[in-house]
Amino acid sequence: QVQLVESGGGLVQAGGSLRLSCAASRSIFTFNYMGWYRQAPGKQRELVASITSGGITNYADSVKGRFAIFRDIAKNTVNLQMNSLKPEDTAVYYCNAHIAEYDYWGQGIQVTVSS
Repeated sequence: QVQLVESGGGLVQAGGSLRLSCAASRSIFTFNYMGWYRQAPGKQRELVASITSGGITNYADSVKGRFAIFRDIAKNTVNLQMNSLKPEDTAVYYCNAHIAEYDYWGQGIQVTVSS
């Protein structure tokens, strides 16, 4: 069983920054890809950013140029650096790990951006 634990969320003013971290119970390189999703109230869960085991990254258009996904090999984490935050970034953010036909999810962490 894979466990993913998110940390780093919270409340920030518009224009500010936060860094989310996802710690995995097994090597992050064993997954085909890992990513961050978010779900705002009344909306569907959407992909924010992902990174493959080979290091290829992908971003939602709404966060390109503001967010960056990267790996910390020493800590075995996948992180999401979020800059220039906007109120519309407010959501619960979920870490995801995908291998073969399986998807694993973290418990979710709240990010709130005040205007």
